Amino acid sequence: MSDVQTLVDMGFPRERVEYALQVTGSKGVEPAMEWLLAHIDEEIPSARVREAAGTAAAPSASCDESAAAPSSSGGGADESTVPKSLKCDDCGKVLKDHSEVEYHAAKTGHSNFSESTDEKKPLTEEEKKVQLAVIEEKLKQKRIEREEREKVDALERERNRIRSGKDMTEAKRRMEEIEMKKIVDQRKREKEEEKVARDRVRAQIEADKAARKARENKEIPISEPAPSVSSTTVSSPTTGVKSPPRDYTETRIQVRLQDGSTLTETFNVKEQLSAVRVFIQVKTGIETPFSLMTTFPRKLFAEEDYEKPLEVLGLVPSAVITMTKTTA
Repeated sequence: MSDVQTLVDMGFPRERVEYALQVTGSKGVEPAMEWLLAHIDEEIPSARVREAAGTAAAPSASCDESAAAPSSSGGGADESTVPKSLKCDDCGKVLKDHSEVEYHAAKTGHSNFSESTDEKKPLTEEEKKVQLAVIEEKLKQKRIEREEREKVDALERERNRIRSGKDMTEAKRRMEEIEMKKIVDQRKREKEEEKVARDRVRAQIEADKAARKARENKEIPISEPAPSVSSTTVSSPTTGVKSPPRDYTETRIQVRLQDGSTLTETFNVKEQLSAVRVFIQVKTGIETPFSLMTTFPRKLFAEEDYEKPLEVLGLVPSAVITMTKTTA
């Protein structure tokens, strides 16, 4: 198992473990753990800040090397004057080695460091245990906070999902209402159009009745004094009176349909029999071919008869025509 994985299994974040191994020169688990415990509350600088800190810590390193040279040449220098640590001149913090100088410079932006005779003692076993317990407690607290955030996020997502579902349901309901309103309006317009059509048909029927009645009233002869019998009008052996011939301008045609119902209409005597057939088609809506015939006398009209006037066919002043199927 690698040093990184060992420290991660102990509960340290991987990023901090990798940085601790870097600043301690990858000397093993124990130095890295001591560094982590000593800097538990400090944040790890980003890569860009660490590069900038490296340039700031370089002068301190050169000073340390120059100071070490006289000490080694002196040989018998007093131990009290031997530098045992590094000190930040900006804040006075004692740092153990150059890795801590680099970290401190990256974190605070301080750039003035000097050697110090004060020794930064390593943590004792008890201090390490206390620091480890503090780390575990903080990790536990962060884990609890993360779980709480995840619960809140999950609850918010569920609320959004429900809200979205309700919005979709409401939108669907509104669309259905709009479609239903369109259908109702369409039916209402159709009923109004049907009513207008029925009223128009009723008005046309009433107008036809009124016109027919007016024509019938005109056909009623006005009573006149009976003409005296003269020698020119006597021709019958019984009465001796001959009625003068009458000229008809209209004829009343009654049509018996195939279903037993009847249609009655007044036509001009000059109209052709085809006008009667067109009248039947308009009134009944029948599109299939059919023929016409009279019962008394019985006669089935041929195709050429439909081009003849009604007075020529003897359908004046009135007649009954029967509708029949066309023979093959």
